[in-house]
Amino acid sequence: MTTPPESGPTLDAASPLPPDIEAADEPTKVPLAIEDWLTVIIMGALALITFANVIVRYFTDSSLAWTEEFSVFLMIMLALVAGSAAVARDRHIRIEYFSESGSMARRKRLAQFGALMIAVLFTLIGALSIRMVWDDYRFEETTPGIGLPAWWYSMWLPIVSFAIALRAVGLMIRRGRETNYDSDGKGDAS
Repeated sequence: MTTPPESGPTLDAASPLPPDIEAADEPTKVPLAIEDWLTVIIMGALALITFANVIVRYFTDSSLAWTEEFSVFLMIMLALVAGSAAVARDRHIRIEYFSESGSMARRKRLAQFGALMIAVLFTLIGALSIRMVWDDYRFEETTPGIGLPAWWYSMWLPIVSFAIALRAVGLMIRRGRETNYDSDGKGDAS
């Protein structure tokens, strides 16, 4: 005899879905395809750069110096873009013991509080990193590998941080609008 799936609605997207229901993204004002395509582009660029460096090393016994610098930058951007997608899809790290226990009102408040804290954190990171970008530009800092202006790389931190903060605000608003919960665990916006 099989046990029935857990009864009761769930609030977040991290909970497993029954096998007969397909996973779908919640509707958002800004399409989630932006993060998806940026992830694909960054991963493709990383693969091409790394492959080119391996081929050059194999045939010439030297490496392309610029590939390491670009690879590090692209990996950082990948982490930030994937973080933005995780926040928008409500798949960020949480302690499920706390977030999945209690009444639906408590879960809703915790989900909103978590989104608010993410928004505050990334707003602070974005605001504080503007000063770093300004210092890189003002003092004409260059990268150690190939001597490019450092602000070319650092300017993306505040931009993506503010994007993550906006995604968190959107998540907080979506969680605040959810009032009815159907049997599939998704909230109904009203």
